[in-house]
Formats: sequence, C-alpha cells, structure tokens
Amino acid sequence: MDKQTQDLIEKLTKQFEDKDPQVRFEAAKKLGEVGEEAIDPLLELLKSEDDKLRKYATVALKTMGSEKVVDNLILALKDEDFGVRKYSAKALGELKSSEAVDPLLETLEDEDWGVRLAVMKALGDIGDEKAIDPIKKARRKATGDKDFKKVANKALKKIQKK
Repeated sequence: MDKQTQDLIEKLTKQFEDKDPQVRFEAAKKLGEVGEEAIDPLLELLKSEDDKLRKYATVALKTMGSEKVVDNLILALKDEDFGVRKYSAKALGELKSSEAVDPLLETLEDEDWGVRLAVMKALGDIGDEKAIDPIKKARRKATGDKDFKKVANKALKKIQKK
C-alpha cells in the first residue's frame, strides 16, 4: 500500500473517535470507498476495545464484499455491543451473504430489539427460503409488537418473491 493511501486510512480511522456521529459515519463511508487496501486496518478495528470503533468499522466494511469481510462480520454478530451486532447484521444483509443465513438465524433470538429487527431485515434481503420458518416463529413470539411483525412480514414477502 502506498504512503498516501496509508495516511488516508489513518486519518479516516482517527475520525471514528470524533464527538460528532455524522463525522464518524462519513469517515466510515469514505473508508469503504478506499477499497481492498482498507480491509485489514478495518478488521483490526473490529478487535478494538472501543465499541464505537468496532461499530463504524462494520459500516465501512459493508461496502467490501470479500470473503474475509463476511467471515469477520459474522463473528461480529456475537459482539458484546448491541450496536456492533446490529450494524453487522445490516451489512451482511446488504452484502446478500448466503453464508451468513445460519449465524443470522441464531441471532434472531438476540436480547436487543434493534438487533433482532436488523437480523430480520437482513434475512429478507438475503432471501434464503431456509429463513421462512424461523421468521414465522419469531413473528408469533412477538405478541403485541406491531413494528417487529411488520418487518417480519416484509422479510417474508422478499423471500417468497425470489
């Protein structure tokens, strides 16, 4: 990697620590645009103690669909921080990663409502029929949660269209 790219990656990853969430988000998007050269530094950030760094690393990684990225996003579904789990699920859905279906199905029981919602959307985006019964089961368990049921119904429609 050339010095200019290395400096850009360093500068952008430092912006993940900015107080302004918009600055952090924009830095993550720009890092994603750097391409393959940013993968390894971003994967290192997924191991950080700082949950903000891990979360924004997942945002940047979602634009890079390499196998290495998918494997690490799958691992991030088990992160202690709900935000990292949520962003990882979203990223896997956007990448339409079929190898993420089973780990996402396991995460459908997550303690955090937002994570479960992101997983449901991701399963719909991926479109694997294997998710139909678990989605229906999760929908039945969500008694009184209209928002969750609506997302589940959308996911089922997406899967059944394919």
